[in-house]
Amino acid sequence: MLSIIFIWIYMLITCYTLGFSALRLICGKGFSAVKRESSFLYAGIVAVTVYSQFFSIFYRVGLLANAVLLLACAGCILALRRELAGHLRELPALITPGRAVTAVFLFLLFAYGTSTGVIHYDTGLYHAQSIRWIEEYGVVPGLGNLHSRLAYNSAAFGLSALYSFSFLGGQSFHGCAGFMAWLLAVVCAEGLYGRRAGAPRLSDLVRVMGVYYLLIIFDEMVSPASDYFMVLSVFFLVIRWLDLAERKEGGWLSYGLLCVFAVFIVTVKLSGALILLLVLKPAVMMIREKKGKEIALFLGLGFFTALPFFVRNVILSGWLVYPFTFIDLFSFDFKIPKGMADYDSREIQVWGRGFSDVTRYEEPVAEWFPQWAASLDFVNKVFLFLALSGLAILILIGIFSIKKREEGRGDFLLVAGTMAASFLFWGMSAPLIRYGCVYLWLFPTLVWGYVYLKISPGTDRYRILGILLVLAGCYKLGAFAVETARSAVPDYLVFQKDYENFETVPYELCGYTFYYPREGDRTGYRDFPASPVKAGDIFRGESISDGFKDVIHSE
Repeated sequence: MLSIIFIWIYMLITCYTLGFSALRLICGKGFSAVKRESSFLYAGIVAVTVYSQFFSIFYRVGLLANAVLLLACAGCILALRRELAGHLRELPALITPGRAVTAVFLFLLFAYGTSTGVIHYDTGLYHAQSIRWIEEYGVVPGLGNLHSRLAYNSAAFGLSALYSFSFLGGQSFHGCAGFMAWLLAVVCAEGLYGRRAGAPRLSDLVRVMGVYYLLIIFDEMVSPASDYFMVLSVFFLVIRWLDLAERKEGGWLSYGLLCVFAVFIVTVKLSGALILLLVLKPAVMMIREKKGKEIALFLGLGFFTALPFFVRNVILSGWLVYPFTFIDLFSFDFKIPKGMADYDSREIQVWGRGFSDVTRYEEPVAEWFPQWAASLDFVNKVFLFLALSGLAILILIGIFSIKKREEGRGDFLLVAGTMAASFLFWGMSAPLIRYGCVYLWLFPTLVWGYVYLKISPGTDRYRILGILLVLAGCYKLGAFAVETARSAVPDYLVFQKDYENFETVPYELCGYTFYYPREGDRTGYRDFPASPVKAGDIFRGESISDGFKDVIHSE
């Protein structure tokens, strides 16, 4: 826990500094409109993540990467010292004692939660190895030919490698998912402060669902799984978007910045791709105001945010978006064969439907959907029913708004429509709950929450809703406290729980020692480089840095 606290303080300083500087550079005169501490931190996370990916293209992400990061932060502080100092002087007036105490309490709570817990299965399978490859080599051509899952590129792995501090010679820390969970907890807690009328807003209902998710992953966020980064980010994006709409923000700047954050979400996990539909609002606003330079700026920001992710994709697999082969632009000798990529893609989708037999890939929805739905737990079955029925409700609201020409519902229809599209995309592709729970939960929350708030204007009904939420929250918090107390381990008060490691078998390959598991398919972090099965001679050159060629070229 103590180690995680120190790392998080370092993350706070570096992310805050770069986030402040980036927003100051991008916003210019509109900077005052985005002066919010959480905005700086999230902007900093995007900036640092993009930086770590670019750095990995040229060199391993370790001591030198952190040294350059600190130099960049020092330069930003020197260049913007007056504005930074002025903003820091304003913070005591912006952050009340109650908010400060809450943030510190949550900081310590989530630091402990990130220090212990359950290591995700896929972390031992490929998350840990992917992060170690970035720590040791940056990016290696054709790495997916050693193990296809090492080509499952995620921007979250670069961020995790940057803040792992493995170069110190001890363990490789993995606290970035917990850091983002803490940030979301602070954003959700904002709903407790500054209430104007006592009536709940749609953003408050989303905050409730955010807390629900945080309680679920509290004992799992010790793993650097990309799913957590994506879901946590989507919650933040939707909350902030609704906050802007509810205070009737008329400018395009804040919405545009959130759309850049949406691009970041896509680089974390491709299942968040349709979140980019939100770009319609700031795009229309800028077009109407003929903001040609600003449009070019934000297109450039989106391109710059996504560029290192796609470059890494190509280097790791030879494909722009692995394992999807609908975009075929390259013919490198390290390119993963199309047949293997297609099989991998189908395996992901079939696994998401709850099956292990890839031959079931072509089954029609009418056959596999009932089995998948039946396998859900009770809570998710309820959300599924609410989501499916919510599609009809959303269509009716949209038709009614068009007929009545009511523009006030535009923000709601855009956000709910984006969540509906994301829900359908997830449901029809690979509907594993941890891949898309945020869509399964948020879409019905938005639609049915909107309906409830519209038909129940009386304060008595607001109180009823509040009482129900408080009772449900007390139950969940009580169960959470009991479970946390039972699993408390004093050993992790100083250090973080290390990656799981498994018994492996070493073998020689072109002068290097490789490993594969004695049983199962997981290797963990310690034995490196490793893959689920023993590899053949797939070296492209004389060293690992030269990369690995595909199966066809290795024969």
